[in-house]
Amino acid sequence: MDPKTYLSDAEEKMELAVEYLDESLAHIRAGKANPKILDGIRVDYYGSACPISNVANISVPDARTITITPWEKSMFREIEKAIINSELGITPENNGEVIRISIPPLTEERRRQLVKQSKAEAEQAKVSIRNARREGIDGLKKAVKQGMPEDVEKDAENDMQKLHDRFMKRIDELFAAKEKEILTV
Repeated sequence: MDPKTYLSDAEEKMELAVEYLDESLAHIRAGKANPKILDGIRVDYYGSACPISNVANISVPDARTITITPWEKSMFREIEKAIINSELGITPENNGEVIRISIPPLTEERRRQLVKQSKAEAEQAKVSIRNARREGIDGLKKAVKQGMPEDVEKDAENDMQKLHDRFMKRIDELFAAKEKEILTV
């Protein structure tokens, strides 16, 4: 019936929500070359679906280009096919040595769509944090019924709210940084 257990459980869930948001935002293409946009793409490698990073070296030579150097020549066609069939919407260039992906500059309309998508991801993370807070407070209220002093429960509820506010601020900061990255031409 220690209030710290409820607080630490809630904090862990909130931390996971922020980490998930950070990962989600990294996959949103912001007009700059970022190898993480390839993370969701799988290639057929001897009968099993593997991420591109498991069968090739991925590098970013400049702000608008990603180069992929497959470790086996046979993987060129597989990697190209996987990129073309993905939701990336970019056609790769293959010169026999490396596969190049040129990231086109974003249109104003596309930038607005990406900001909307980022905002939706941030909102989803906020909902997760609110749920973690609610679960923690519900647990504290049940603990009162089992004999925890009410003043201890009220103090823990205040701590839970402070924790909630701190994580909400982090989400707002992550979203603001991503919005700035997307809108910067």
